[in-house]
Amino acid sequence: MLSLRQIRSFVAVVEEGSFTRAAQRENATQSGISQHVAALEERLGATLIERASGGVTPTPAGRAFYGHALAALRSLDAGRAEVAARAGVLDGEVRAGLMPSFTRAAAAPALAAFLERYPHVPVEIVEGYSGALSDMVRAGTLDFAAVPAGSNTQGLRVTPLARDREMLVSNPARGLAHRSPVALAELGPLKMIVPGRANIRRQRLEEYFATNGVVIERLLEMDAMFATLELVACSDWVTVLPGVICVGDADGRARHVNALHEPALHSEFVVVEPARRALNPAAEAFLTTLRAEIDRLSAEFAAAG
Repeated sequence: MLSLRQIRSFVAVVEEGSFTRAAQRENATQSGISQHVAALEERLGATLIERASGGVTPTPAGRAFYGHALAALRSLDAGRAEVAARAGVLDGEVRAGLMPSFTRAAAAPALAAFLERYPHVPVEIVEGYSGALSDMVRAGTLDFAAVPAGSNTQGLRVTPLARDREMLVSNPARGLAHRSPVALAELGPLKMIVPGRANIRRQRLEEYFATNGVVIERLLEMDAMFATLELVACSDWVTVLPGVICVGDADGRARHVNALHEPALHSEFVVVEPARRALNPAAEAFLTTLRAEIDRLSAEFAAAG
């Protein structure tokens, strides 16, 4: 008979690509994980994992079984959540990963609304960038994370969250009419603040600059959102950010915001969660609240301009 421990061990090995990392994720020993996978292979009568000096990979049989294993684990979690819901209990805690794009404007009102309704549910919010947040979700440290589309999705379930227009953010002294669309190619050499290369947005921005003839005088790498905003507010440096993070600058006092035009640039954001596990009711409820707040802010920002 197959055991849940064997299935979870196998899924961890496939997703981590290593018995050592799988053991760390499952809070087990490497030999224990290896024994569980070996017992599963013996029970199924097939080799599921190819072991080599450079790492481990699933065999064709392993890839086929991996899909069924994920479905089984997720179904069990969903069943547990449904039983809790029928008992009138908001089961679980919230461990969410959010990019700075969402923590500046959306996180606080979403948290306030959620905690007023569910005051006894433990909530943990981690701010970070796509790669680190996706890794934490994959490892089970976070229930879900909001990240840009296009991140590595191995071992993750991905659902759409938001589509947002990119904005040029600049000091009002630059003289751009607040909230008017701008073509970056017409603005001359720009001193541009960009995220670090580990951030998936970096490549998209550089491709946009190169494809559309945007002249960059200097690039400054900065993975610190509030420092970026403060530097823009007190200097001639500019940056490009998703619209949802610019809600706080709708009045144009500290910074002017201008939608990129000719051509427009949009960002797609998604929610990632472990493919092997359904969201617990508490995390699902917070995600629903967060989605509603992001939608509200997007509509409010669009109406204001």
